[in-house]
Amino acid sequence: MPWRLTSQLECLSSSPSQRQCERTSFSFYCAVREQLPVWMLEDMRSMEVFCWEDGRPRAFLQSEALLYALVHDHQAYARYLLNRYSVSALRAPRCDFCCCRSSGSPHLSLAVRYNRVSILGMIVEALKDCDTQSGRRDYLDSRGGCSHVADAGKTAVQLAVELSRPDCLLLLLVHGAQPDGLEAALQRLVTSDVTERRHAQRCLDFLLLFLPKPPAVHRLQDEPQRWQSLLGNEVFSWLCGLAPPPLLLQALRCLARSGPDQITALPDFLQLHSWQ
Repeated sequence: MPWRLTSQLECLSSSPSQRQCERTSFSFYCAVREQLPVWMLEDMRSMEVFCWEDGRPRAFLQSEALLYALVHDHQAYARYLLNRYSVSALRAPRCDFCCCRSSGSPHLSLAVRYNRVSILGMIVEALKDCDTQSGRRDYLDSRGGCSHVADAGKTAVQLAVELSRPDCLLLLLVHGAQPDGLEAALQRLVTSDVTERRHAQRCLDFLLLFLPKPPAVHRLQDEPQRWQSLLGNEVFSWLCGLAPPPLLLQALRCLARSGPDQITALPDFLQLHSWQ
């Protein structure tokens, strides 16, 4: 990867051409990190920067450049790439470790892991250019493929729940991602420290807004008194299948589907925690 030290790369590389490619890749990584202007980065990517693949150099892909923009929160460059190349900038690049074509949606996962809410918003907007609605939904719900990657087998929604990223989670759900991860959200609620519990609670609330019906959650039956105190009687009874969803929850569901700003702009007494 381009963030390895040059001296290490020279030991690993087998030819001067490959070493030169690695140097230019690292220079491009540093340029994005330094938030250089978009026109300069695009000139570098299209004319000066090369990757080494299958024994020969090739130009940097726009999807690889978008990964760098995500890591360093270069919002202007991310906006340019998504406006100029649309969904083609979201294609999974080749994995550097196992040399296979990556699957899933690494850009979504990276946006969630680094909590890049602004760029994630650009990505989900760009997905509107997908040929079909099912194609957009498949991308939102795709799972990481390579087993050596930390996020392998997880959707972006599940990752947002595990990392307590409520703003990322709401964006994904509003744009059609499946509300998976209720078990993980409940687990985060009881294991998070005081500073993280508020974010974990918001993640749980957002999932509840988009759940069509509550799945069977055995942990609620195992410790009913504990969960009643954490969730409130109405939410607990609904999740256990003993009562309909709370009225405020039903009202907020309609509002949530109209956009994330509609929920976050509500006064405090109408925020999601108030149904408890």
